[in-house]
Amino acid sequence: MRIDRYIAKSRVIDIESADFEGAVSELLNVCDVTKERGITKKGLLKELMGREEQMTTYLGNGVCLPHTRVKMKRPYMIAVGRCPNGLVYDGQEQYRDIRYIFLLLASERARSYLYSLASLARVFQDSGHMARLSAAEALIDFRKELKNVFGGEEGGKPRRRHNRFNNLILREAAKIARGAQCTSALIFADTFGGGVEVGSVFKNFKTVLIAHGTSEAATDREEIDAVIPIRSYSNHRFSQLRSAVLIGLTRGIFSSQDRLCCVGGLPQSNQFDSITVVDVEREFDTMLASKSDMLPASVKPEVIERVLAIATELAVEGREGHPVGCLFALGNADSISQYTKPLILNPFYGYKDEDRNILNPFMDETVKELSSIDGAFIIRGDGVLVSAGSLIHAPDYTHELPSGLGSRHAAAASITQAVDCLCIVVSGSTGQVTLFRKGKMLPLIEKALLRNS
Repeated sequence: MRIDRYIAKSRVIDIESADFEGAVSELLNVCDVTKERGITKKGLLKELMGREEQMTTYLGNGVCLPHTRVKMKRPYMIAVGRCPNGLVYDGQEQYRDIRYIFLLLASERARSYLYSLASLARVFQDSGHMARLSAAEALIDFRKELKNVFGGEEGGKPRRRHNRFNNLILREAAKIARGAQCTSALIFADTFGGGVEVGSVFKNFKTVLIAHGTSEAATDREEIDAVIPIRSYSNHRFSQLRSAVLIGLTRGIFSSQDRLCCVGGLPQSNQFDSITVVDVEREFDTMLASKSDMLPASVKPEVIERVLAIATELAVEGREGHPVGCLFALGNADSISQYTKPLILNPFYGYKDEDRNILNPFMDETVKELSSIDGAFIIRGDGVLVSAGSLIHAPDYTHELPSGLGSRHAAAASITQAVDCLCIVVSGSTGQVTLFRKGKMLPLIEKALLRNS
């Protein structure tokens, strides 16, 4: 989704109020929602503040994202306010750190509401983007930077021209791709700080960027067929590659018969230094290699991407510097629940599906905090968190696990054989992230990689 399409200059303002409620009220003033039948500013403000009381919309990095659904014709409306001195709200200190408020109003008919929230959150997590916004002192410059950041532009920076060595690497990679009968070329876009220029060297191959950003501007370029975001995953290059291939499989970008030529280098080094050929069928177990086998029928690709991101963050960053062991089971919740029982009162019970969806960026910290509880997260295929702290007691199927793996991995192997589901496990002792499907395991981030990340 191109967020910049919904940011009008008239709805980007400097906040005058010192309190949070007053700031939201100012943003509602510049929104023309009162022209819609049955909508009042007072009612909207009450709904937004009610949501804030239930769960803070502060995302960190100085950004707050109040949001709600509205009965309006247009799909989205965004208003942005700057508040350089922070805000006061209900005695909570974190609101003093707010520097920007992004008010998102979405139509009740907007199907991609949660994806829009996630897209905004990804931009706010990028320190480079936030630095560009904070560097714009005048309001007119801030408005321009907003358009650049959300439109996927690189702030007017020209793309770097490759030196001779980079051009040599690309040409040799194309020769290797042809000789190895590769079907796609994968480029680590973050090798270059100003954006990567592929040119026409891979014109006979499907060209895919592996990037920390999700810039739609990149896919507008003729030579790029798709962009796979891996921002939340490990910094280790081969770990990123395996995660990117997994996402490509679930999205249908790759198939099990594909062979991939991957070109990369150290992030921000502006220098390619490696060429790798990956045979998908050999890298991933044959049983897991096709999209129909990789994902249970009810699980959306976006959901597994989000769960994988959270699991990897727990493995790499952990809580208080230590990896946290946890288990996520994705699939038909009713079928999975036949083999589970609660260890604690369900913390997700009674909330709206939208508010407890794993795709909602405000659920990240909730899930990470609850990950320290024994038991599994049960997640519906559309991303709704059904329960936490659930004990899995699936039948003891025959499965071979490497030595050192404990009860979480055994439970994941068993439940994926008993039910059409998928499990992602984070090892509490090593931080290794493992995917289980139909009783088979696929390490995504291995402990050796974590030590070197």
